[in-house]
Amino acid sequence: MKVWLKYLIGTVLGVIAAFILPMNIPQVDAIVSTLSEFAIRFGRYALIPLIFFGTAMSLFNLRHKKHIMKTSIWTAGTIAVSTLILVVLGLLSILIVALPRIPITGEKISEVSTIDVKSLVFNLFPFSPFNSLIDGMYLLPVFILAAFAGGACASDTNDSKPVLSVFESAMKLCQTMSAFFVEWLSVGMIAISTYWVMQARAVFATGTFIPIFVMLLVDFFIVAGIIYPLILRLLCNDLRPYHVLYASLCSIITGFFSGDSNLALLTNQRHTKESLGIHDETNYFTLPLFSIFARGGTALVTTICFVTILRSYSSLGFTVSDVIWIFAVSCIISFALGNFPQGGTFVSLTVICAMYGRGFEAGYLLLRPAVPILCSFAAAFDVLSAITGSYIVAVKTKKIDKIELKHYI
Repeated sequence: MKVWLKYLIGTVLGVIAAFILPMNIPQVDAIVSTLSEFAIRFGRYALIPLIFFGTAMSLFNLRHKKHIMKTSIWTAGTIAVSTLILVVLGLLSILIVALPRIPITGEKISEVSTIDVKSLVFNLFPFSPFNSLIDGMYLLPVFILAAFAGGACASDTNDSKPVLSVFESAMKLCQTMSAFFVEWLSVGMIAISTYWVMQARAVFATGTFIPIFVMLLVDFFIVAGIIYPLILRLLCNDLRPYHVLYASLCSIITGFFSGDSNLALLTNQRHTKESLGIHDETNYFTLPLFSIFARGGTALVTTICFVTILRSYSSLGFTVSDVIWIFAVSCIISFALGNFPQGGTFVSLTVICAMYGRGFEAGYLLLRPAVPILCSFAAAFDVLSAITGSYIVAVKTKKIDKIELKHYI
């Protein structure tokens, strides 16, 4: 059975369970929440060692073959362009279609989420490099440590042969281990989707946020069904661009219901290799970077939410400078969300409200009840961008083997 089908079945069972279980009983909510958290932790368990050994071997091969510059340029360019495209789509959507206003809440600011740039920078180089492997949230320190290890091996291949042998064996072991976790995470999707539906039912019952959800759903179909396939057709000369969307179904399901880009990275790593045929040396270089920096989906959701907040408070229109400011700030903030694989949309929205000022510092509170669903849409966009971007880089650097659609996992 295809992996994505297992995840779909698990999700459907979870949705059914959410409607069978009694609502508003604290004990039931606590049990489902605990099971969902356990499933997410289970899925993340194999990620850090896989990223470390895979990236180390990737950097060794890229540097040894002198392909690192070309791969880096294509990766950085694809991340930047995909972010710009998604933010522009978000702005056009919310500026063209005026969503209903959200009722003003009297809730006061209790705790404000911030992005501590200083801590993010310092965490890249902790006092001990082994500390980089401890935090399972922020993947960039792990990537940097692995990059140094792999790059150092490439500087003297003769002396590094024993280390490379260990790294390669460990990478293959981690791939086998991660395949086990990916398979069984489909069972965990029952708890994850159950908890998601239990949270979402109360939000949908109010009807307040349904218009914004519909807009995000339409935007997702535009991106997945039109924009990205068209880019693949033109840029990669791909006559079957929708096969990338098919390969990403499992990761989209995972990302949407968990709202966790790191969890979806685990499924992405397997599908890019076994379905799309992307070589390991590209796969383990591009996907972590896309997961950390390519948060254009989060920026799109943030943009739509922020404009909705402004319109809910005021009937005044937007000047060109306002539009440019929202566009620029949404893009910039999205590149600094690597430490927030979950809840990045709420953090981004909080920060942009604080930066805008003018009495809108607490504006994010209007959308706080809908945050889990908003984060789900953001994760779905980001996951699709990651697998599509990695495919583009692999094609442009000729690091891909053609796999027949019937052999996709």
